[in-house]
Amino acid sequence: MFLKDKKNYIICFLIINLLILTVNCKAFAQTQLDIKSPSAILIDAGTGTVLFEKNSHQRMEPASITKIMTLLLTFEALDAGKVKLTDKIKVSERAWKTGGSQVFLGPGEEQTLETLLKCITVASANDASVAVAEYIGGSVDGFVKMMNEKAKALGLKDTNFMNPHGLSEPNHYTSAYDIAMMSRELVKHPKFFTWSTVWMDYLEHTDKKRDATMLANTNKLLGKYEGLDGLKTGFHQKAGYCFAGTARRGDFRLISVVLNAENSNQRFEDSVKLLDYGFGHFNSIIIVKKGSIQKNIPVEKGLVKEVSIIADGDLSILTEKGKENGINTRMVLPEKLYAPLKKGQVVGKLIAEQNGNKIGEVNLVVSQDVKKAGMLELVKRVLERWLGF
Repeated sequence: MFLKDKKNYIICFLIINLLILTVNCKAFAQTQLDIKSPSAILIDAGTGTVLFEKNSHQRMEPASITKIMTLLLTFEALDAGKVKLTDKIKVSERAWKTGGSQVFLGPGEEQTLETLLKCITVASANDASVAVAEYIGGSVDGFVKMMNEKAKALGLKDTNFMNPHGLSEPNHYTSAYDIAMMSRELVKHPKFFTWSTVWMDYLEHTDKKRDATMLANTNKLLGKYEGLDGLKTGFHQKAGYCFAGTARRGDFRLISVVLNAENSNQRFEDSVKLLDYGFGHFNSIIIVKKGSIQKNIPVEKGLVKEVSIIADGDLSILTEKGKENGINTRMVLPEKLYAPLKKGQVVGKLIAEQNGNKIGEVNLVVSQDVKKAGMLELVKRVLERWLGF
């Protein structure tokens, strides 16, 4: 009986210690990154993979980080040809009266869209944000509707905007996760980095009623953290100190978001911890670049005899450092195509695999329109083949 009890005791002892060890290991894994801010996230910009998160879906006021969506919608309007950087925008009285951080635009003053974007990106100008919102959306309310529609299109479930600048307002909120996803879209626009990396500049007022306004970047990690080139700071009493940061080393870009930090130093310290963790443990491999030619395929009955097939987007693969081996690609494409074809028409896929497992894919599309050849052209080709031309 004693031996049996002793045996049971030993088994129980081992099980309890094993459970304690397991709990400790999990706790260690969760607390390796000592992020003091209440909410934070780190993602790979290439794939959108979450590398670290802490209360990332908690709804909070984002302060001026709101302007990430304002900038994103403006860049998309530029890409679509709806507006141009040279467009002149007249500052409304509503924009002039906007409080918080501003560049002191006067009512009736005209500035180019390019200048206003610089003011938003460098100096976090609320008055410039309202002026741009009115121009792009027809009104502030119209633009805010566009902001919320874009958030919905991106699948963001913890976001609701009430203004384009981030001043505190009931029902104006987002989350660290949603900000990271907005930021991922914004960094796809290279022009943004023209201004996000500016440390200091000046705004010349076109109405000549004021002296030039100095534009000072609030991103204190610029020039201090390797590869850091954006994104946006934010602060007001309810939101606390916020920062969405991004840094690139080689082809590897990370995006970090910190919300509701106690002070400015904390938001930047936590951001450095997040970025250090990402660059220290992971790597990104570019498999294919958007627009790169992957193959030329014959076209039956087309005005051209073959057409180039290109990738319709970048394909990058996130890996842990030291585990980059065994990656290869294969294309799924027909042997030939049939006219007519439309530029951008999906005709296949490029699939990336690692050790036999699929890890990513990108669509392969037709690089140009291909019209169907007429009867005379087809007869000409038959004769050429017969006569050996």
